[in-house]
Amino acid sequence: MIRRFRCLVLLLSTFFLLITPQADAQRMVSVAGEEVNLRSGPGKQYPAEWIVSHGYPLKVIGQRGKWLEVRDFENDGGWIYRPLTAGTPYSIVNVKVANMRSQPTTRSRIIAKLAYGDLLKTLERKSNWIKVQRDGGLRGWIARRLVWGW
Repeated sequence: MIRRFRCLVLLLSTFFLLITPQADAQRMVSVAGEEVNLRSGPGKQYPAEWIVSHGYPLKVIGQRGKWLEVRDFENDGGWIYRPLTAGTPYSIVNVKVANMRSQPTTRSRIIAKLAYGDLLKTLERKSNWIKVQRDGGLRGWIARRLVWGW
């Protein structure tokens, strides 16, 4: 009986270890439309609190029907209609100044200076670096710790 109990405890412990990383993983979306309202509640009857532009990344913290409760890189929150979102990865610079580099290393050439709030499309991930593209088309690498999003 004790042996079965220990096996059951071990099995349950293993199960919870396996599902915990999935529970902790954050779900991200980006804005699909050109300009989309973030509302104070889950519905059109709630006032628009602010407007976000195409590509703006948002972390999903809840859901009610077709409405997603979201937060941005400054921890501002609101509700967005799910059909107005996409799964295209974007990031936002969350430091005062960040270097965009030609390769994913601090020894590579700086090709651009990015500023706080700059929106970047995420193209590729490599270790602690992400390859990004600015709105104007310039592509390069930025250290992951300097951005928020995907």
